[in-house]
Amino acid sequence: MRGRFRLWVVCLAVFAAAASPLAAQPRHGIAMYGDPALPPDMVSLPHANRDSPKGGRVVFAETGGFDSLNPYILAGTAPWGVSLLTVQSLLVRNYDEPFTLYAGLAESVETNESRDFVEFTLREGARFSDESPVTIDDVIWSFETLGTEGHPRFRTAWDKVATMEATGPRSVRLTFTEPDRELPLILGLRPILQRAQFEDRRFGASSLEPLVGSGPYVVDRFEPGRFVSFRRNPDWWAADLPVFAGQHNFDEIRYDFFGDAAVAFEAFKAGNISVWREPNAARWVDSYDFPAVSDGRVRLEEVPHQRPSGMNGFVINTRRAPFDDWRVRDALIHAFDFERINQVINGGLEPRITSYFGNSDLGMQPGPATDEVRELLAPFADTLPPGALDGYALPVSEGGANRGNMRIAARQLAAAGWEPDATGRLRNAAGQPLSFEILLRQGQPEVQAIAAIYIEALDRLGISARVLQIDPAQYVERSNAYDFDMTHFVRLMSLSPGNEQWLYWGSQGVEAPGTRNLPGVDSAAVEAMITTMLETSSAETFTASVRALDRALMAGRYAVPFWFAPVSRLAIAQGLHFPERLPIYGDWTGFLPEVWWYEE
Repeated sequence: MRGRFRLWVVCLAVFAAAASPLAAQPRHGIAMYGDPALPPDMVSLPHANRDSPKGGRVVFAETGGFDSLNPYILAGTAPWGVSLLTVQSLLVRNYDEPFTLYAGLAESVETNESRDFVEFTLREGARFSDESPVTIDDVIWSFETLGTEGHPRFRTAWDKVATMEATGPRSVRLTFTEPDRELPLILGLRPILQRAQFEDRRFGASSLEPLVGSGPYVVDRFEPGRFVSFRRNPDWWAADLPVFAGQHNFDEIRYDFFGDAAVAFEAFKAGNISVWREPNAARWVDSYDFPAVSDGRVRLEEVPHQRPSGMNGFVINTRRAPFDDWRVRDALIHAFDFERINQVINGGLEPRITSYFGNSDLGMQPGPATDEVRELLAPFADTLPPGALDGYALPVSEGGANRGNMRIAARQLAAAGWEPDATGRLRNAAGQPLSFEILLRQGQPEVQAIAAIYIEALDRLGISARVLQIDPAQYVERSNAYDFDMTHFVRLMSLSPGNEQWLYWGSQGVEAPGTRNLPGVDSAAVEAMITTMLETSSAETFTASVRALDRALMAGRYAVPFWFAPVSRLAIAQGLHFPERLPIYGDWTGFLPEVWWYEE
């Protein structure tokens, strides 16, 4: 091993640990708080139909393209299905429990009350798709390589690993630099890759060589920019495990790539795509009267969920002036006439995103901060933006031309030093105009339509804004380098937020390329709330810290929020089915295609 780690294969350590009266016990699962809900002798996950038949195929539509088959590095763009279908992790989620994982590639997980270490034991017989065994050496190499050469999203957790050692032929222990209740779960979800595949090439180099994984599918055929097809491995080593019962049923899962969503939708109507997720409420009402729906070849389903709204909107890059001034950002939010835009785009049918964790118990509560939320934020009162403690809410248009909010926006801009010249264009004391660019990825017609309406409103304020559309590869490069003024972003949030929040909002991402901190958040309060989330053993304090984080982010005015859908709207080809028992996350990871099946 290189770096700071030594590989110790000493069987004596196993016996010593077992003999210790303070030693934790290996278990079939791990929960953030309390015990896993499912017993060791479970027959399947609750939302899976263990009797579902195998066979058939499903075809999905994606916009954009791909130029890599390694989703775990910064270079290149890889299809979503690679990590979802071909690579296995030590632990797996039950999407009916927000904060619980069960043994997958591992047969057991062990930790202690303080969560300052975790030990995984591999299942005997675990194999990669080429039939070679998954070894502890593969596990150790994967942890270290992802943490040092992989995508930046893996590094935050890796920095908290002090030592890593093999404690037996099938077990490995990681000891942490500090207690972290979520870290055993995070590490349990790390992809385990085959070390031998990278003996003669650099891990961080983009490549179209398929990864050798231990998951239920293998990459079968592909053409970059056109399609990628995954074939079910009939000899998958884990097919009979209860945690996977009723899952991974299709013989083939294919992703076809299109230049934009409109072309992809026409392909669905023509019968070339199996499932269509309709993001637009107005189209769901008036655009599904085509023949395949009328004659029953396509059925329409709405799948509810209980997950947080997350954030979907225009993100503002605070690394650049004048967006480093909260008053300018506040003005930009007031200028966005949500009610009008929602009516034009959605027929007024979608609710607005009111916070990053809205639509859930984790979301900030209206009005002033109270009780433990206020106690957590109080030490940062002098640095928090207005509204974090006293209450912050998005502006609501009174109709018409959004005049009331536009007046507030003009006052905020004036307070920030932006005054209209003789032609009505805003300029600062140095005579520089207030102008900026909204960077968009090609193939987003709805976002482009939103931007067009928004730009008209900004123009009335004296702000010159324009849209620049670029291809997906350029967009990834520029967003990784934070080379934009404003862009569209979607930040999905779960019911179990944790270490990923460092990647989203940690101050390291202000300069380090490739993190997901697109707005450039640099806030001691935000980081303190994330730390509390990760360190507390109290479910109540955890909820309070997430609500406090939500307040700090919303009051920071880092994004112009759009809307969210409380249901997923699915148009489904004949023969495709899913269980009646829905997970709390609804149509999310772990649902489609994992528990679906094909049956005439």
